[in-house]
Amino acid sequence: MAIITLTSDIGEQDYLVGAVKGQLIQIDPEFRLLDVTHGIPPFNYPQAAYVCRNALKSFPPQTYHIILVNLFERRPEQLLLAYHNGQYLLCADNGLLSMILEGRPEMLIGLPLDKTSIRNTLYCTRVMGQAIQAICAGTSLTELGVPDPPFIEKNHLRALTGDNWMEGQIIFIDNFENVIVNITRDEFEEQRKGRSFRIVFKRDETIDRISESYADVAEGEKLALFNSAGYLEIAIQKGNAAGLFGLQGFSEQAQNQYLQSRLFYQTIKVFFE
Repeated sequence: MAIITLTSDIGEQDYLVGAVKGQLIQIDPEFRLLDVTHGIPPFNYPQAAYVCRNALKSFPPQTYHIILVNLFERRPEQLLLAYHNGQYLLCADNGLLSMILEGRPEMLIGLPLDKTSIRNTLYCTRVMGQAIQAICAGTSLTELGVPDPPFIEKNHLRALTGDNWMEGQIIFIDNFENVIVNITRDEFEEQRKGRSFRIVFKRDETIDRISESYADVAEGEKLALFNSAGYLEIAIQKGNAAGLFGLQGFSEQAQNQYLQSRLFYQTIKVFFE
């Protein structure tokens, strides 16, 4: 029985998520379908990469991850099937794959598309589902499409660093409006070198210690911790950090708004002393 996760920017407002699942169940009623999220903001590659990268780590080997995010940035000429660290990823050829993996996959197949078919979301789902069914039946990956095809690559969003500082971008804001920054614990400690530090945001807000949990501070106080995925998180105990501090996730759309002088902040700075 194949375990298949679903991640998309479709949302929950209409029929499409249900139709995607229906397409997959038609291919094989034994598919076990698990939702990661369907709430990825449109065109937000950093957030999609963060969510997918950290979700897939918790699934058993040989899980299939269907990622229906920004399928139609351009007319699709192929879909991608990647095998990496024991996991299968199926997605559009739009640059997201290399951002999720922070590099190139161990094995990559370009899944061909029928030139006479309407290349919509349900068609792409069907191609991915049929590829999964074939693998489960024993078909080798190289028989499914073009091995090692040219594909679009985008760099994942990295924190900027100097001798005495780091600058991270906000890549995700969760349901509690906690703010996640693209600085991992390992990157932080490597740059810190045992020194004291100040985490600075919104000009004059400062945090100078890392908490283990939200309970380390009093209600209404701000804190910084490393979340379960190992990323720096700015939060307020029983409060909404993003809204109260005017923090917003990094995206190209938000960058354009920033240039139009809208007041919000997308970066978090750390100074080492």
